[in-house]
Parts: sequence; structure tokens; C-alpha cells
Amino acid sequence: MRHKVGQRKLHRTTSHRLAMLNNMVTSLLEHQAIRTTLPKAKEARKIAERIITLGKRGGLANVRLAARTVKDREVLQKVFSEYKDRYASRPGGYTRIIRLGFRRGDAAEMALLELVDRPEKVAPVDAEAAEPEAETKAE
Repeated sequence: MRHKVGQRKLHRTTSHRLAMLNNMVTSLLEHQAIRTTLPKAKEARKIAERIITLGKRGGLANVRLAARTVKDREVLQKVFSEYKDRYASRPGGYTRIIRLGFRRGDAAEMALLELVDRPEKVAPVDAEAAEPEAETKAE
């Protein structure tokens, strides 16, 4: 038996993995849906659900705990205002994972990680391609 197995390592160093997951959770909370690989989506879901739970509880201590993961101040305010009201009556399960099939290049299983009860269907942000787009827009 594999007791106390913590998380997937995703073939990355600890610092890279934590930074990547924090950025994915921030993107999820900002855009309400992201497209990524299935193992990354499963790991990001755990963190995102915890952040939304902190937002529901409110309070300065919980804001500071959530700020460890979500570095963007506007997204953090969104968690503690909009998402707090939206998920007030829901006891958990704020996200859903929809499998999208396999990626053409390396046959990695892709998934859509999205927040449930989102008001409109917005186009999902591709978590792996979001970084280069931001750099080209800045130039």
C-alpha cells in the first residue's frame, strides 16, 4: 500500500511545480476556466477549492493565507467578494474537470478545469499557451 502519498510531482522541481500550480489557480479564478493536462488539472483543483473555501470564511487571516497562492490583488478581491457570494450555499465542489481527449503532439490527456455555476460560458484559457500571448501583447 502507498500510505500518505502527497501529490503528483509532474516531472518538475518543487519550486517550479508550486509556482506553476499557483499560476494555474490564479488563471482559473480570473478566467473561470482553463485548459490543461489532466494530472495538472487534478492538482490545481485541490488548491483552487481550498482558496475558494478561504474566501467563503472571510477575515484577514484567511486573506493572508489565500494571498500566498493568489498573487494578483484583483483576483484575490474577486475571491473574497464575488465567489464568496456565489458559493455561499454550496458545501464544496466548486470546480469540475471535463476530459477533452488527447493532445495531438504528445498524446497527453487534456482537460477543461472550470468553476461550476459560472454565469456565462467564457472561452477557456489555454494554461500552457497563456504566457507567450501575454508577452506578445506587452510588446
